[in-house]
Amino acid sequence: MFAIIGGTSLLDTAVFAEWCDIAVTTQFGTVAVKTSGNAVFLQRHGDPCLPPHRIGHRANIAALKDLGVEKILAINSVGSLKSTIKPGTLIIPDDFICPWHVETFFDDAARFMIPAMDEAFAREIFEICAMHTRSVRMGGIYVQTIGPRLETRAEIKMLKRFGDIVGMTLASEATLAMELELPYASICSVDNYCHGIHKTPLTMDEIVQNVANNARTIENILNTFMDRNTT
Repeated sequence: MFAIIGGTSLLDTAVFAEWCDIAVTTQFGTVAVKTSGNAVFLQRHGDPCLPPHRIGHRANIAALKDLGVEKILAINSVGSLKSTIKPGTLIIPDDFICPWHVETFFDDAARFMIPAMDEAFAREIFEICAMHTRSVRMGGIYVQTIGPRLETRAEIKMLKRFGDIVGMTLASEATLAMELELPYASICSVDNYCHGIHKTPLTMDEIVQNVANNARTIENILNTFMDRNTT
């Protein structure tokens, strides 16, 4: 069984419209998911839509584990920290930074885990993406900020020294998935240049438009992924 976790780029998708709705109760809260055969879709923002800093990541990942999910493909909307990474690009990250807020299931146990993205799974996802777009890159460092506001120019000036893209969800999900030994890979949809990277001032209208522009490509990629993994 596999799971797809969607974000803002999939809020309006019709791909999972006919799937069955179920609720999964965990010790961290109840999570609504959609299922079809051996596939699960989870909208991380929930319904009604929660801002990034209020997402129940522990409940989400625990629910997928309880359902028997064996690997997770996440779709993440991100901003570009580099002028060479243009909006419209898809990136399959191979590492992440989030030292200021680390989600964990290990609240009461002295357990340690060496975090590492699943290289083989990431390569599989990259190859599927390359079937649908030439604007895809294998590898990149994701920096997670807390949100819900976007980052200041000063923050971006600092972060671009260490990372390639910035978002508010991947590191939390990936860390928790790794703690439960669930392979996790992400398709990061670059929907804007971060504040101050480009000469043209950033606007929310630009972000919304670029999310819409990338949505069809991502839906096609997901359909190919599901065709390959559905039994």
